[in-house]
Amino acid sequence: MVDDAAGGEGPGPATPLAPGPLVTIGDGALEVDIAARAGGRIAQIRCDGVEQLVGHGEHGAEAAIAWGCYPMVPWCGRIREGRFAFQGREYRLPVNLGDHAIHGVGFLVPWTLHSHGPRHARLELALPQDHRWPFGGTAAQRIEVSGRGLALELSVTAGAQAMPVAIGWHPWFRKPERMVFEPEAMYPRDSQGIAVLPPGPVQSGPWDDCFVNRREVVLYRGGQCIRLASECSDWVVYDAPAFATCVEPQTAPPDAFNLVPGQALQPGETLAARFSLRWE
Repeated sequence: MVDDAAGGEGPGPATPLAPGPLVTIGDGALEVDIAARAGGRIAQIRCDGVEQLVGHGEHGAEAAIAWGCYPMVPWCGRIREGRFAFQGREYRLPVNLGDHAIHGVGFLVPWTLHSHGPRHARLELALPQDHRWPFGGTAAQRIEVSGRGLALELSVTAGAQAMPVAIGWHPWFRKPERMVFEPEAMYPRDSQGIAVLPPGPVQSGPWDDCFVNRREVVLYRGGQCIRLASECSDWVVYDAPAFATCVEPQTAPPDAFNLVPGQALQPGETLAARFSLRWE
């Protein structure tokens, strides 16, 4: 039996998505604008007054997929043709980028700003249980600024039924002049452009690829240095645009529901991930 959700309507990655109301948190030199209603994303980060992200409307970036720093939940990257099997049942998600389903549902829908203070905010989301995502569950984010550091935490909790899961972040950094990135391995991509196993040697860029990486990533731009770290061991780097580089830590590679189907939550279980950014 196949649960076919492909006919559902709703906003997609290419749908224009404005920031809406912003909440700004900060601590001295570092300020973060949060657009909870625009997919629970960070709309902009400023350090010493310098903007760090590709903001809404810059370089024509109005589509939901193309600006800020947004959470990918409950999956990251592409699910091949929106199809996967879980606990003996076949599922099909709505395809919304070419022939595939991309980046989850969290970045397309409004989140609730549960609480916030001068230096922190908590966002929450009830995941759908419909054609977009049949399992339900909840997601939460904590965003906290301390000095010149930004700490992000993203979690997802299963509801009454078990669910597959992969989570991560998709920041659109303004183009760095230099990036220090030393991954261990790189997932090859097939003719559909989707990651496949096993990871192998790292090939030269430009990249729209997933890597096995356990080291800090460092970006240099305009006299500033940003150090990126996460316990996630899968990182996607997309550096083809002349104006941006995306550096995306995530708990599993793209097409995770097919590549690593054992990554799942039982009812009531939680998966959490953390991502730290520090400016020097």
